Amino acid sequence: MKRILALWAGLGLLSLSLAAAEVGQPAPDFSGTDIHGRTHKLGDYKGKIVVLESYNLDCPYVRHQYRSGAIQELQRDLGAQGVVWLLVNSVSPKHPGYRRPEAAQKEWTAQKIAAAAWLDDGSGRIGKAYGMKTTPHLFVIDQAGVLAYQGALDDRAATEGDPRTARNYVREAVQKLKAGERPVVTQTKPYGCGVKYGN
Repeated sequence: MKRILALWAGLGLLSLSLAAAEVGQPAPDFSGTDIHGRTHKLGDYKGKIVVLESYNLDCPYVRHQYRSGAIQELQRDLGAQGVVWLLVNSVSPKHPGYRRPEAAQKEWTAQKIAAAAWLDDGSGRIGKAYGMKTTPHLFVIDQAGVLAYQGALDDRAATEGDPRTARNYVREAVQKLKAGERPVVTQTKPYGCGVKYGN
């Protein structure tokens, strides 16, 4: 019985540490360092739409998006519209999947990533503040700094096929915000691999 209670207590602590950001509320502020040593703060981008992508190429769902080139196309398209797309890699440095800056820079080039920056969140501070559960897990923050969408990238949890034929929730949310409207879909269940946080 004590073991069961301890297990439930542990699960409770985990859920508290992953307190998810709420749609319709100000997005949690953050400061993070990218793989080139530059600092990025959410406040730096006030007046712009910001997309946060929970990223780990070791996950087959993420790898499929990048191997197909679909997500890079989306990054380029939205970036051309003034949207700031930030990758957030919350893999713990203790995990074998962690990328040191040099390895991350090579991966950035090899995958032709078209985001604005890759934030090294090995501490897990950003990921936990937003409640990032999976890779991928996407967040769209509006021009006023309010979380407008969070959840899956699209409506197809797949590791094969063309992602371009799926319904893309991030693209839809950005289009609505650019038109001065609220997204029709504001929250979905993210799919993918669990984020490899440290203890």
